[in-house]
Amino acid sequence: MHIILIPGLWLDASSWDDIVPALRDADHEPHPVTLPGVGEPADASGEVGIADWVDAVVEMIDRLEGAVVLVGHSGGGNVAWGAADRRVDRTARVILVDTLPPTPGGMIWEFPIVDGVVPFPGWDTFEAPEIRDLSEAVRAEVAQRALPVPARVPTDAIALADERRHRVPMTILMGTASADEISGLLEEPPAWAAELAASQHLSIVEIDSGHWPQFSVPDELAKHLVAAIRET
Repeated sequence: MHIILIPGLWLDASSWDDIVPALRDADHEPHPVTLPGVGEPADASGEVGIADWVDAVVEMIDRLEGAVVLVGHSGGGNVAWGAADRRVDRTARVILVDTLPPTPGGMIWEFPIVDGVVPFPGWDTFEAPEIRDLSEAVRAEVAQRALPVPARVPTDAIALADERRHRVPMTILMGTASADEISGLLEEPPAWAAELAASQHLSIVEIDSGHWPQFSVPDELAKHLVAAIRET
């Protein structure tokens, strides 16, 4: 199975380095991606939006043969869901790592723009449950590797048009909320959880981690990814 690994904001393909070997050991073909404009200055990335990120993943799907699994971490989940919407018939499963699927027109989040790009805002920006399992050494390493993203991307509205996307099997690997909390959203879903509630084949798995399990518990994340893919 082809596995497209989509990083969240400020991360590139190398953020999946500790996950790739386990996927290969399970006889899958991982494809970690670096999205357009990441690490580029404003004059080279100013026109890049979320649609360009989705386009990049769609183009990768089109280059591959057979079905694919899309894995999206954090804001990369918006990209994964947007690509699944565009290639419903090619997407065997979407796996979202500590994030939920966006609703049509939804955005990732708003962060400060500096010199025409969105730099990594620092660990103080995030809540304690998100960073609870990152050591000081890991935080320093990730912050040093973090890359600015195009200014438009975090607040661009995602376009979703194909209602068949709700048939695509979805696995939520959640660290910063319990499985019970996520399941509870399905009883009377708020508007921002409408896509989650509409999923016809949904699995919710709780991970003992914060928001960045690929850095804090890569072996556990890889194990859950392999298990979710096995269900496909």
